[in-house]
Amino acid sequence: MKAATAVIDCRALRHNLQRVRHLAPQSRVVAVVKANAYGHGLLDAAHSLQDADCYGVARLSEALALRAGGVVKPIILLEGFFSPEDLPQVVAHGLDTAVHSVEQLIALEQATLCKPLNVWMKLDTGMHRLGVHPAEAEAFYQRLCACPNVQQPVNIMSHFARADEPDCEATPNQLRAFLQFSQGKPGLKSIAASGGVLLWPDAHLDLVRPGIVLYGVSPLDVEDAAHFGLKPAMTLTSSLIAVRSHAAGEPVGYGGTWRSERETRLGVIAMGYGDGYPRSAPSGTPVLINGRIVPIVGRVSMDMISVDLGPGAHDVVGDEVIFWGEGLPVEQVSAATGISQYELITQLTSRVARVYVGE
Repeated sequence: MKAATAVIDCRALRHNLQRVRHLAPQSRVVAVVKANAYGHGLLDAAHSLQDADCYGVARLSEALALRAGGVVKPIILLEGFFSPEDLPQVVAHGLDTAVHSVEQLIALEQATLCKPLNVWMKLDTGMHRLGVHPAEAEAFYQRLCACPNVQQPVNIMSHFARADEPDCEATPNQLRAFLQFSQGKPGLKSIAASGGVLLWPDAHLDLVRPGIVLYGVSPLDVEDAAHFGLKPAMTLTSSLIAVRSHAAGEPVGYGGTWRSERETRLGVIAMGYGDGYPRSAPSGTPVLINGRIVPIVGRVSMDMISVDLGPGAHDVVGDEVIFWGEGLPVEQVSAATGISQYELITQLTSRVARVYVGE
C-alpha cells in the first residue's frame, strides 16, 4: 500500500512535446522546466524532453542543476541573472540570459568576461512585469548591440499577459507592439508560451516556450488538455487507509464542517496538506476511486483526507485513489477548488514520492 505518490509518465511528456511541434512546425521549442519542471522533477523531465531544442528556467540554480545532470543543450535564464556576481557562472556554463532592466544592462557593460553572452532583450509589450518599455527600447537595444560582452545578434523576447483568453484583444495588441519593434532586427524572436502555442499561431515566430502544456495541462479555463490532444504526465495517487461506517447526521474531521445527510461509508486517504494538497479544498472536491468520482468531505488535514464512498460502497483498505491525472483532469480539480492548475501541480512537497514510467 502506497502513500502520496506522483506517477510521472515520460511517454506523455514526449507525446506533448510532439504535439507542440505539430502546432508550431516552423518554430524551435524551448522546453520550460522551471519550478522543478512544474512539479514533475527537473532532471527526469528534462531528460524525457531531450528532443526539445533548448530549455527555459527561472533561476540560475535550476540551470546549474541541469548542467550538473548532464544537460548540454542551450538553457535560457528567462528572468536573467540577479546579480553581477552571477555573470561568471552564466558564462562558464554557456547559458543564455534574458536582459530586462537597466541594472542588468549596466552590469553587462561593466563586466570583464572571458567571452560574450547570448542574450535575449526582454521587451515589455503589455505584461508590465519585466521588460524594457517600448519608448526606451531602441536605445536599450543599441547599447546591447554595442556591448562587447554581448554576442551578436541580440535576440528579442516578450511575454503575453492574456494569451489564455481566445477573444481578448490584449494579445493581438502585444503581438503588434512586439513585431513593430523587432521588425528588421536580425536576432531570434520569441513571444509565445503555452497559451500562445495553442491559440495564437501568428505569434509562434522563431521560438515557442511551452511550459504547462508539456505536462499535459491546459492553461485555459474553457478547455482541458485533452481538447488539444495533450496527455496528463502526472497522476497523483495514494491509498485508502481506512473504510468506516458513518451514521446520518454525524460530522467528520476538524471543525465538523460537513455532516452526512445519510448513513454511508467513509474512506480515509493518506494524503493531506503536508503533501501539498490544498487545505482549502472544499467538501465536494472530486477524487477517483475504482473508476468512479467520489467527493472529499470535511476539512483536508495535514496527513489525511476523508471521502464519502456512498452507502453501498465495496471499496477496501489499500485501494488506489487518484487525486488528478489519468481519468480525472487536474483542470477539473482546479474548477472545484478555485485553485489554479499551475499551483496544484507545482506545490507538491518533498514527502510525495515520484515514480517514473515509460522512460
